[in-house]
Amino acid sequence: MKYLVVGLGNIGEEYAETRHNIGFKVLDAFAKASNIVFDPGNRYGATASCRIKNAELFLLKPNTYMNESGRAVRYWLDKEKIDVDHLLIIVDDLSLPFGALRLKGNGSAGGHNGLKSIEAMIGTNAYSRLRFGIGNDFPKGMQIEYVLGEWTDEQKPRLEERIAIAGEIIKSFCLAGLQNTMNQFNNK
Repeated sequence: MKYLVVGLGNIGEEYAETRHNIGFKVLDAFAKASNIVFDPGNRYGATASCRIKNAELFLLKPNTYMNESGRAVRYWLDKEKIDVDHLLIIVDDLSLPFGALRLKGNGSAGGHNGLKSIEAMIGTNAYSRLRFGIGNDFPKGMQIEYVLGEWTDEQKPRLEERIAIAGEIIKSFCLAGLQNTMNQFNNK
């Protein structure tokens, strides 16, 4: 079985440590734990691949910026001949408290430009996404600054642990399936 696992984020050093780039951070940690390295020179993004038991994972960090992520996702789904049922998007989520991890099999974009782009380009919202809570502790009208801001000193110590759990969710999604993984990890 072949899977496309996509971490959403924005390219560029100025975005590296921002909340909006949690998808990149999760995939970087997953790649490091799997002893694989991303090739930054591929079309529409940095890619890496690995095998876990009978699952072949193709990892993608789009270089299209967030609001054009769908172009990269559609390209690699087609190129690697991967079904949308085997697509997992890792995305930041303002509506979840910091560090909360929720796996869903479908749903709305919830105002997230990366998810809107993916939905528009693949023609459905019925794809799995791992929502990584970034919290919403910001003054009214400051959402963009918050999302593109860096983690607070209070958040940083827990970040590594939550990223490691996200890696376990990726493995489980590919080996045990969506429903079993949701049952095991959601609400923890």
